[in-house]
Amino acid sequence: MADAALYASADRLFARKRLISFGLPALVLVYLVYVFFAFDIPGLAERARMDNARALVSDAYSYKTHVTQDNRSGALTVAIEGERKGTYAPGTEPDWVTPDAAGTRVDLGEGHVVVFDPAGGFTYDVPGFGPIVAHMDGRTVTSNLPEALPDWISASRTRLQVQTEAGRVSLTRNKTELFRYFPGWELFFFTLDSPYHGHGLGEILLGDRLDASRSNIAGAWHDFWQNNMWRHADVAWALFETILMAFLGTFGAAIVALPLAFLSAKNFAPLVALRFGVRRVFDFLRGVDGLIWTIVLSRAFGPGPLTGSLAILLTDTGTFGKLFSEALENVDGKQIEGVSSTGARPLQSYRFGVIPQITPVLISQLFYYLESNTRSATIIGAITGGGIGLLLTQAMITQKDWEEVSYYIVLVVLMVMAMDSLSGWLRRKLISGS
Repeated sequence: MADAALYASADRLFARKRLISFGLPALVLVYLVYVFFAFDIPGLAERARMDNARALVSDAYSYKTHVTQDNRSGALTVAIEGERKGTYAPGTEPDWVTPDAAGTRVDLGEGHVVVFDPAGGFTYDVPGFGPIVAHMDGRTVTSNLPEALPDWISASRTRLQVQTEAGRVSLTRNKTELFRYFPGWELFFFTLDSPYHGHGLGEILLGDRLDASRSNIAGAWHDFWQNNMWRHADVAWALFETILMAFLGTFGAAIVALPLAFLSAKNFAPLVALRFGVRRVFDFLRGVDGLIWTIVLSRAFGPGPLTGSLAILLTDTGTFGKLFSEALENVDGKQIEGVSSTGARPLQSYRFGVIPQITPVLISQLFYYLESNTRSATIIGAITGGGIGLLLTQAMITQKDWEEVSYYIVLVVLMVMAMDSLSGWLRRKLISGS
């Protein structure tokens, strides 16, 4: 009888394990099928704009030179990224642009030639396709294109755009504009109006003076640091603000959370009501996401780096309070008794009997969150109007120079990597002394 009951119990156990083994994967599969249709995964292919994706990727690692004709005045402008500091002076245009009153000619290479119509329009000779002729007829774009257009041509009543591997040309009532892409980040060091543009490092360091009013080194550093297109000085200050936000928020939270952690630890705060109240404060602070705190504090105190620091401080106070209180509840009471037996006061017992025990946990968590908050401060700065996050958001909103977006992202990654290395080195020094 006992053997039968034992066998029955074993059968139920195996049946339950089989149910879990097959039921759990089936449940996950059902969930994935639900997500597939609920999030309209099949519709992603229809909504995807590969032409925009290619343009975005190309903008990230290259720059484009704008050749723009004002269709009202006939004025021609050739500028790198359309920037004033990147505008070529008349007569200094690149050799592939030939200004002419009868029609500016732009040679894009490999047989691609665009000729601007002084009255507003263009002729684009596309190898393998033939010439595309377009001009403005009042407010309407007229062209020789057929009704069935290839995917590299987009046309409406008021706008025509032709994009090939050689470049992109568009026509509207106000202007005819051509974009030609080149690899690299042009004018990263010096703008076109700088006397040091086009000169190599060796020529600047060892060559003759290029600007009579200043030395090459001083002048080159000034023009690089004050580059109005890449804004190196503003970027450096923004990185400093981002690190400062993370530093003030993280260490401020640790300073606030440590004494409060004693009030929420069972072995240091015997009053249940006090422990309950402090722990609920910690739950509230870390329960509200840092971005929510950022929005609330921005409304209350206005934008700025200090607002971002306060948002990090509030969120991390709740997190540190919980971590520190758990560390305090696991300290060895014998060390505290040993310090107290020497006649030390309670505060001294905590200082010499408790803090040394939890220091490794404190330092480890502190530097981990400092590294994490350095990354988070980028997003918080985008909301509060401070740090590298603000510059990154501005570059994204304008959608003009995506190579600047790439530049800022690279700097953020390098900043996080530097903070990771620094925090790891400090952890080893402070905890193990190695």
